[in-house]
Amino acid sequence: MKKETKVIEAGRSSKWTNGVVNPSVQRASTVVFDSVKDMKNAAVNKTNQTLFYGRRGTTTSFAFSDAMTEIEGGAGCALYPSGTAAITNAIISFVKTGDHILMVDSAYEPTRDFCDKILSKMGVTTTYYDPLIGKGIEALIQENTSIVFLESPGSITMEVQDVPGIAEVAHKHNCIVMLDNTWGAGINFRPFDYGVDVSVQAATKYIVGHSDVMLGTATATEKLWPQLRENSYIMGQCTSPDDLYLALRGIRTLSVRLNQHQQSALKIANWLAQRPEVETVLHPALPSCPGHEYFERDFSGSNGLFSFVLNRGNQAAITALLDGMKHFKMGYSWGGFESLILAISSIKSMRTVTDWKYEYPLIRLHVGLENVDDLINDLENGFARLNDVLDK
Repeated sequence: MKKETKVIEAGRSSKWTNGVVNPSVQRASTVVFDSVKDMKNAAVNKTNQTLFYGRRGTTTSFAFSDAMTEIEGGAGCALYPSGTAAITNAIISFVKTGDHILMVDSAYEPTRDFCDKILSKMGVTTTYYDPLIGKGIEALIQENTSIVFLESPGSITMEVQDVPGIAEVAHKHNCIVMLDNTWGAGINFRPFDYGVDVSVQAATKYIVGHSDVMLGTATATEKLWPQLRENSYIMGQCTSPDDLYLALRGIRTLSVRLNQHQQSALKIANWLAQRPEVETVLHPALPSCPGHEYFERDFSGSNGLFSFVLNRGNQAAITALLDGMKHFKMGYSWGGFESLILAISSIKSMRTVTDWKYEYPLIRLHVGLENVDDLINDLENGFARLNDVLDK
């Protein structure tokens, strides 16, 4: 199936829908049984989408897990109350004291914090690596390296990684390859086609699509799925069926939303590339973005999230730009219907092994579903305010 059809039909097996269009919302903690035989049967089959106990899931969570597995590939999908929970539980499901992991230097800040503040206390060491290292990552793999973690593109600086190249090397050394695939949303980058073993998403973002649910997913290969499933269950990970219903609803419009996000963001990115205030535009679909060649090779589309770097600016000017925005709201998330803007003054403080060559602030945009000309006008007025401060 093509991706547009897949997002409509995924997770809608008749066993979950019972003759209607959408899976129902089934809320449950306790599951009751009519006989000892039924209870024993549920216990035997509790890992196979059988009602057993609420934390194991209900028909709503089974439907959503199926949908994500069908969209991304793999053998099964574990569910978590946030994207960060998905990342941390996926990692902790496959490491032990004395292990070493390789983490991309452009990683989402909470991922880095987990490595530095939690894994370090468990006796697991982390080495950060250049997102553009490609097959050169082999030089960093140690005898005790268990996981190579990627985030492609990076959610702030947008470097696109050579996922299949890194995966080939990692597998040669028996390392598990994990990917934060939130930007690819499962349909614009198919992780298991490129050697990924565990694909993680903050479903909070494009899967839900409406900025009203916190949700995480981790989808795994047949080999790793049982360990991920059971370790996540042991660590108490579960999700609300009401949130999952909203996520299932979000999936149905995922393809058309991403198409519109992509169209508007590319128009704005190309407009920004011509602005005198802009040093460079970091959009994976543009040649100016590091790793653009991997985007062209491996992705089937983009979305609304990208960054650009100013060629001058100070705190007062950036404040003037941000405070007057009408349509771009300030916020830390992305992936919803609304446009967002975020300024980061120092990328250097967020990295440990890669250089950041730009002097002035980075602006990250999430281009929402508003009229693109209104958004461009908003940015144009913002640049006017920035220039008024700098030219005084």
